Amino acid sequence: MQGSNKFLDDLSKLMTNAMGVAQGARTEAETAMKGWMDRWLADRDFVTREEFDAVRAMAQKAREENEALKTRIEALESAAAPAPKAAKAASKKG
Repeated sequence: MQGSNKFLDDLSKLMTNAMGVAQGARTEAETAMKGWMDRWLADRDFVTREEFDAVRAMAQKAREENEALKTRIEALESAAAPAPKAAKAASKKG
């Protein structure tokens, strides 16, 4: 009876140690893979999320400014253009 308990204790210790080794190997593999991915992404000149969001905000602001300028130009052009009735009346008198 005592022999089987010793055997089970040893087996339990062995399994515990094996799980520790497996977790260590997993952590090491994850670290290596993360390092490889970071280097690969850096070589590809991908932008960060922060850079992407900043450029997107600039583009949105530029679109809004373009729309405001377009509206202003149209208003100025319509104010500068002679009214069609006034142009006809002036051509008949002259």
